[in-house]
Amino acid sequence: MTISTEKKVWTDEEFMVLSKDGHRYELVDEELVDMGNSGMEHGYIACILVTFLTAFVQQHKLGAVCDSSTAFTLQKGNKRSPDVSFVSRERLKGLKRPPRGFFQGSPDLAVEILSPSNTIAEIHDKIVEYFENETRLVWVIHPDQKYILVHHTPEPDRLLRSLDRLDGADVIPGFSMAVAELFAEWDF
Repeated sequence: MTISTEKKVWTDEEFMVLSKDGHRYELVDEELVDMGNSGMEHGYIACILVTFLTAFVQQHKLGAVCDSSTAFTLQKGNKRSPDVSFVSRERLKGLKRPPRGFFQGSPDLAVEILSPSNTIAEIHDKIVEYFENETRLVWVIHPDQKYILVHHTPEPDRLLRSLDRLDGADVIPGFSMAVAELFAEWDF
């Protein structure tokens, strides 16, 4: 991951055009952060989670599930893009379609899937910022170690392994899936 030294005030339109170069970016403390590519395992886990979440959320009309191309504009002006996110229907009232630009505010659920390039400090800073911006639940997925850390505050409160079930708590009530689904070995 590279960080440019250029500081600039980015409009939503300018920031959205950046992704056309094949990279994903976040804006952190007025600095452009190239999030790089995460690899197939990362994307595959994100797709499995999006599939399960979207099916449940749409069936129960609970809100919207988004992928990593969705940026959220936070209070300090940072634009963060969790790997998977959920915004509750209460926060989407009055909208007929998703905004074309960035969502103003944080997601109710932010999911970060660790990549080899992630640092502990970087992930911790994201988690703290999500909760400072009223995120209610964060899941940090560790593909190599096959576990999920569940956060209701910046400090994790649950460690889930393959035999456990991941649930939406009061953020996505009723949602539950086997953690093993995210880490299953292929049998084809």
